[in-house]
Amino acid sequence: MPIAEDPEPRPSGGDEPGGSDPSGTGKKDPFADLVLDEEFIRGAAVQEQSGRTRMLSARWKHTPPVDPGGRRSVNDGPRASKRRFGRKPKSAAPDPWGNPRPRRRLEWRAPLFVALAVAVVLAALNVDALRDWYSFRWGAGASAPHSPVPTVAPETAKPTTAPPKAPEEQPTVDHPWAGSPAEGWPNGAEAFVLPEAKATGVFSADQVAAQLQLVKDYLTAADLDPKTVGGGRPDAALALLLREERDGAVAALDNPSEKNDPTSWFSRFDPRDAIPVGDVVKVQGRMTYEGDGDKGVLVHTDFSFVYALRPGPDAAKRAMSPKPPTGAPQPTKPAAPQDGAAKPAGLLTPSGDVSGDTWTTRTIVRRVETFRFYDPGRYPVDPRKIAFGGSQTDPANSACGVYDGYFHPQFDQFAELQSDAPGSRPTGPEIDPYDRSKDIQPTDECGSVSRT
Repeated sequence: MPIAEDPEPRPSGGDEPGGSDPSGTGKKDPFADLVLDEEFIRGAAVQEQSGRTRMLSARWKHTPPVDPGGRRSVNDGPRASKRRFGRKPKSAAPDPWGNPRPRRRLEWRAPLFVALAVAVVLAALNVDALRDWYSFRWGAGASAPHSPVPTVAPETAKPTTAPPKAPEEQPTVDHPWAGSPAEGWPNGAEAFVLPEAKATGVFSADQVAAQLQLVKDYLTAADLDPKTVGGGRPDAALALLLREERDGAVAALDNPSEKNDPTSWFSRFDPRDAIPVGDVVKVQGRMTYEGDGDKGVLVHTDFSFVYALRPGPDAAKRAMSPKPPTGAPQPTKPAAPQDGAAKPAGLLTPSGDVSGDTWTTRTIVRRVETFRFYDPGRYPVDPRKIAFGGSQTDPANSACGVYDGYFHPQFDQFAELQSDAPGSRPTGPEIDPYDRSKDIQPTDECGSVSRT
């Protein structure tokens, strides 16, 4: 069959019988006798695939096509909505035509509904516990939003104002300093910054430095030693006192009384009533020294000690006993637990531990003391021992009229148990135990404190 580029003209059927030769060349047209009837047309259907179709068929035979995404067909079904939570849904296997199958959207809801139903039933069976948890987490005892206060350096001079009020928070075992400005105070002996030692009286600079260190050691043993604070005998502190001073302290420990109270020397808590939370005591204050006018040295100290405490096994029992109207200041307006929100803080677990959300309290003890070092050439004294030249003790949040050698703090969770008998409520003025800008005011009244 000639093609379009064939220079030869198409032959006509003139050479064949019955043919014609319109071009006059004498050649016969090969299509002259072709009849395009219905049978011919049906037989002329194309049966051969195109080259591209054959190529793709061969490729897809071994490597099926993959939908690149972004294109949808009418068979895809509705587009799945985005999830707001939960795990990423797994892709379902495509149907035989390669279209993704629609995923059941309610499969995850059944387990969730079951869990919610169980939680509702359990809460209904233990309403009191649920109320306690809610009240503690989001009520007066909530400690979750606790925000630490800025760090405060030891004092270098007498402050002019009281420390700012901290956000009100219920202190717990996990956060014993919450709601107290003492949270930013130095820890323990870090607050005992010794002044620069200079020759004073008959003592050289080195001797004065040794005296200052001796006072620091005594304060550490008398007010910070875990054994002493926990109610033990303060042997380390007693060993640093002159014989006369030591004899007086020992007599007070053996036979405590209103006029001879061991808490005037040492910070101690009865473990049946109050147990220290850890070994950290917050301290703020300063130390100075001067000559005594008799060739000796006077060391002046003014420190406030803040003790974090949790109830002991007998705390609830002691809270019910009436208290005389005289003694140390107590807290005022206690945050009494509402609707059973208080934790059973006085109950110990079999291991002796308590939970971290157990309510705690704080007792603040301010001590203004003077220690005297005599001229050993004029007085028969041991220069390595301490003598008192004066002492004032002002405890806050400790039971009034109790002189058994221990401080006895009040716990908020037992406020409801406090006796209403006459004389059990504070009658004296209210003070701020953190205000160190004022001097200690001696009083025989049972006062109250504005914060602990």
